[in-house]
Amino acid sequence: MSLKNSADRWDGVSQLFHWVIVALLLVMAYLGLTMTDLPNSAHKAKVYALHKSIGLAILALAALRLLWRLHAGRPRELAMPRWQQRMATLTHAVLYALLFALPLSGWVVNSASGFPLRWFGLVRVPAIAPRDAALNALSKEVHDVLFWTLAVVVLVHATAAVWHHVVQRDATLARMLPRRWLRLRSPTEDAPHA
Repeated sequence: MSLKNSADRWDGVSQLFHWVIVALLLVMAYLGLTMTDLPNSAHKAKVYALHKSIGLAILALAALRLLWRLHAGRPRELAMPRWQQRMATLTHAVLYALLFALPLSGWVVNSASGFPLRWFGLVRVPAIAPRDAALNALSKEVHDVLFWTLAVVVLVHATAAVWHHVVQRDATLARMLPRRWLRLRSPTEDAPHA
């Protein structure tokens, strides 16, 4: 496995970061949307603890992913209209910002509530804000807005990737997938045969 992205593809490490974060975000969305409706019980406390631990894991993975991207570079831009390149750049920047802001806002929610925080029950995580009811209420609202913003941006991102793959028939999606999942087609393979 290459330790740098090639000119044409994201390397295996970049792909792993991408898909693990996607999977964790799906789990987090499910937990976040269902846990508040659970009856107060030990099970609900465990679900909340899992939600918080996965959120911290996403924060750590986002930091590692950003560091890896700075180290490994990125593949060259595919040929597409300039507005699409700008939208892709903007979308990626917003995604990175949200991958940091959403877990941090959750951390503030927990800190302002005064509840102790243990990462997967193993490591005690310090509070990053004082216990404060007003801050807790505000940070919950911010956390909710950030979640729905992330959901919309992820939907736009995924739709654009599928559109590029199905309609544009370019390698936008394929270069973020392992070669064995989806082979890359060269432009000559897509050209009509005479």
